[in-house]
Amino acid sequence: MSEMSSIQDSLQSKLDQLECHFTWDIKKEDLVLTDILNRLEEQVKMGLGRELGVARTNCSLGYVKFLLGRNEEALTHLMNSETLIKENLGDNCDKTLIVTYGNFAWINYHMKNYTESESYLMKLQKINEKFSDELSPFPEVLGEKGWAYLKFSRKYYDKAAEVFQKAVELDPEHSEWNAGYAKTLFRTEAGPLCTVDSPAIKQLRQTIDIDPDDNASRVLLGVKLLLCSKELMNESEKLVETALKGSPEHPHVIRYVGKYFRNQGSVDRSIEVLKKLLETSPNSGFIHHQLAMCYKTKKINLQKEKRGVNKTEINNARNQCIYYLEKATSLKASFIIAMSELALQYGEKRDLPKAEKMFDRTFKTAREKNDSVHVVHYFYAEFQQYSNRREDLAIRHYKQCLEMSPHTSEGDRSAKKLMYIAQRYIKDNPDNLKANEILGIIYQIKWEMFGDTKSYAATSGNEENNESLSNLSEINCEI
Repeated sequence: MSEMSSIQDSLQSKLDQLECHFTWDIKKEDLVLTDILNRLEEQVKMGLGRELGVARTNCSLGYVKFLLGRNEEALTHLMNSETLIKENLGDNCDKTLIVTYGNFAWINYHMKNYTESESYLMKLQKINEKFSDELSPFPEVLGEKGWAYLKFSRKYYDKAAEVFQKAVELDPEHSEWNAGYAKTLFRTEAGPLCTVDSPAIKQLRQTIDIDPDDNASRVLLGVKLLLCSKELMNESEKLVETALKGSPEHPHVIRYVGKYFRNQGSVDRSIEVLKKLLETSPNSGFIHHQLAMCYKTKKINLQKEKRGVNKTEINNARNQCIYYLEKATSLKASFIIAMSELALQYGEKRDLPKAEKMFDRTFKTAREKNDSVHVVHYFYAEFQQYSNRREDLAIRHYKQCLEMSPHTSEGDRSAKKLMYIAQRYIKDNPDNLKANEILGIIYQIKWEMFGDTKSYAATSGNEENNESLSNLSEINCEI
């Protein structure tokens, strides 16, 4: 074995033991790097969060730039991270530098700067010796790990929740770890099944108690309360108005304020808020998607009005919806929910070939990423049922969605759609074989959740007009 090879093996062994992005099992194939890069760069540019938050974002950017093969830029971001940490924490910065130094060591190793890599390993060794009497990993490391998982991919949300929970247990009064844990629970908790004392709601309340100025958590709590119970509208509205008043320029606050107003029924106010935010964030696929959902809601409201249907207004709302969905899907690669919704809107507009083409592209993207395939099945089923008038295909894809993800909002809605179809068949013929086959599938899959399909059927209502859950599927679309 050559001396150089021996040095590499020795370094590799030490590097594998570090706590940093390189050792957290973040797989390149799970990431949409251009989306993550744009989002992180926007956060740094706008200075979102406290300066330590910007330092963490720079550290994550260093890893992303490395994955993109831009090593010199990666080192620059890590230097920015180090500088911000030292400026903010002074002599108390050691534990907060662990992840940044770990990334420094790894990137220099890959650049064959072995002496430089070894120097960062020595710095980390000194930090570990200094705090040898404390349990490792430190909450500072766990917190940064949680934020990385949360920002990089929805596939890592469960990991984010696990490490944030550990960080909070070790440092219960730390506002940022509590906020990260709350945000993770908000994203992972199924909207239609939440209760007023759900883990997400409890954690959001605890986060606000620790940091009363955390308006991002305050608006999330407002959104969550409204989703759980209309009876909590007064409290949720007060929370959202307070958040908006306290942080009128904070993009994360404004995004969810817009979502809240739409879910509440104040669609025009939501459009106003989101369009104002679009002036400062013109390249946000998330905001474009939210505006599209506002115009979809507006279209549905117009269709439900008892007065004479104004087809021009309905078409205008649909065209605006399509416009913003096209912008969202062009700005954000692999935006599966927006792509699915866009295909559905093409179908409503009776452009069936264009809809089919978009669905083909969406299925391909979802399968390649192994992400949200059940969502595409649900939207495709709706397209077949309402636009293509192929109920047999609709049933097939509702079944596939339900079988793949019975505990998601799309799985829940698929079961309700199937229940409605089966009830209609049975009304015409109680012995209808297809209806009984559908009910058998629902019994088999949904029994544990609802106890029996009779009580489940009572909640399903008229699915032809049931859009109450349709706004929930994209509640967690921001990665």
